[in-house]
Amino acid sequence: ARVQRVLDVRLFNTSQLAGYTRQPDLAFFLREIAGIEYRHLQDFAPTKEMLQAYKKGSMDWVSYERLYSNLLSKRQVEKSISIELLAGACLLCSEPTAHKCHRRLAAEYLLSKFGGFRIVHL
Repeated sequence: ARVQRVLDVRLFNTSQLAGYTRQPDLAFFLREIAGIEYRHLQDFAPTKEMLQAYKKGSMDWVSYERLYSNLLSKRQVEKSISIELLAGACLLCSEPTAHKCHRRLAAEYLLSKFGGFRIVHL
């Protein structure tokens, strides 16, 4: 997929539940095995409260999607990243598909701000 860097947008990237995808291990494996850069982008992670509400079922996906998009806008995440950093980047979270995943929402938000790239779900 020609990935040059993995941009980790998870809230909890050091939990023992993350297994080999914990930040220190993942950064090491990506660098040593594939020559891929790793960065954790905390500003792109949902809040703990949002994540818990969605996972516990007290918030539906439509509400989560709206709150998360508003959070990105409020944080002005586009100011913390450059189009150059996005070139060859792969956003990482813990969901298996992009259908109900904040990495898709983050990618769509960045596309609306920068343009000039296309989103490919791996």
